[in-house]
Amino acid sequence: MTGSEAAPTRIDTSRPHPARVYDWWLGGKDNYPVDEELARRILAVDATAVRGARANRRFMHRATRTTAEAGIRQFLDIGTGIPTEPNLHQVAQGVAPDAKVVYADNDPIVLRHAEALLHGSAEGSTEYVHADVRDPDTILRLAGETLDFTQPVALSLVALTHYLGDATDGDDVYGLIKRYVDVLAPGSYLVMSQVTPDLNPEAIAKAAEHFRRSGTPFYPRSLAEFSRFFDGLELLGPGVISVYGWRPDPEDVAAQAEGIVPLYGGVARKA
Repeated sequence: MTGSEAAPTRIDTSRPHPARVYDWWLGGKDNYPVDEELARRILAVDATAVRGARANRRFMHRATRTTAEAGIRQFLDIGTGIPTEPNLHQVAQGVAPDAKVVYADNDPIVLRHAEALLHGSAEGSTEYVHADVRDPDTILRLAGETLDFTQPVALSLVALTHYLGDATDGDDVYGLIKRYVDVLAPGSYLVMSQVTPDLNPEAIAKAAEHFRRSGTPFYPRSLAEFSRFFDGLELLGPGVISVYGWRPDPEDVAAQAEGIVPLYGGVARKA
């Protein structure tokens, strides 16, 4: 396992963490009462939260499988969250056993579970970097101990950017993502999903307010705002679309009957 030198190890259970809220929606056990409380409050105003988390997870599986089948053998997943099987490395190495996967997250509970849960294939490798997405220098340096950035990489930022602001004197999310993409070799892929207000504006506004009151900034984005992340890249069909509709499996088609999911997803290739 790889680690950031300055990584904190204490788990703060006084405030909810997005990864643990997401874990509760997925039916996981790696969360605390404060996370469950926020997850339930959001679910009370946004009935799509649980099916959205599940649909988002399936989107990650399909996007990872797609890039692996396209020949990608290196994967960098930032904002990993609580390891939930099947995770990205299991999907990638199911297609290509020699695939190399690096996870990155800033939640100490992920660090605590990483060594026990993130076992890769015998042919490939699976590593973990404890660092924040806002620190690309650290993530790229440590990931570079496993990945060769002169060769194509699939960069996965799934359900992460809605926690990052646009302001250039703040998170500068567009500039931040560009810094990562600029490092990638031609033939690399960018995989992203993001909460949107377009499909259910009132519920998403209420959910965003609950996040903010809990101390977690939250930035839902429109179709145009989300599509901007892929500027200069070649979008794979069907383009930017609700995660339900991105190259759906039969399970996803059936799940659409449950109702809308206010998340966009997209996969794009660096020419």
